[in-house]
Amino acid sequence: MEKRDPRQILEQKMRETRPKWTRNQAPSPKKYKPSMELVENYVVLDFETTGLRAGSDKIIQIGAVKYIGHNREDTMYLLINPEQYISPTITRITGIKNQDVQDAPTIDEVAHDLIEFIEGLPLVAHNAPFDMGFLYALDKITPIPEYTVIDTVKLARKVIRETPNHKLGTLAQYLQLEHNAHDALGDCLVTAEIYQHCISRMKR
Repeated sequence: MEKRDPRQILEQKMRETRPKWTRNQAPSPKKYKPSMELVENYVVLDFETTGLRAGSDKIIQIGAVKYIGHNREDTMYLLINPEQYISPTITRITGIKNQDVQDAPTIDEVAHDLIEFIEGLPLVAHNAPFDMGFLYALDKITPIPEYTVIDTVKLARKVIRETPNHKLGTLAQYLQLEHNAHDALGDCLVTAEIYQHCISRMKR
């Protein structure tokens, strides 16, 4: 039997338990503006979470890296107490244990700080709908602006045709990048490199 990694197992479990949409249910509208814009100033954002469903699952780690002129300017990187159980599957994926977050701040304590850190800049994320789902779930805590969001999955599909897929790990390996996978900061740094690589190829 083919061995699956923990994230594949988690995704299957979430698909099996996800509520089914009926024909009369409209999907939730996007609260952000997807873009393929090439910008020089932006914030790369990544969340590690207790699961895949924004709202019911919670953020356990924030990675946000601010780039000005494509140079790393500032970093927000911290664990978050989700006030719910972190499963063994999530611990295997992220390395984050329940005891690691017991003394960490809750998302209610840091959500406003995250919005202030972003300063209204465009956001760059890999598989942006996932991270944006968790970001906009915070609008119950603090107002979330309508950000311009650049998804490096979509950008890489357009620019990088040599890889079998456009997963973060695959692209990191293709670009020969060091990658601390499923760590919010590690994923941010690789996402930034992918974005900058795509920009350089599009300008040729």
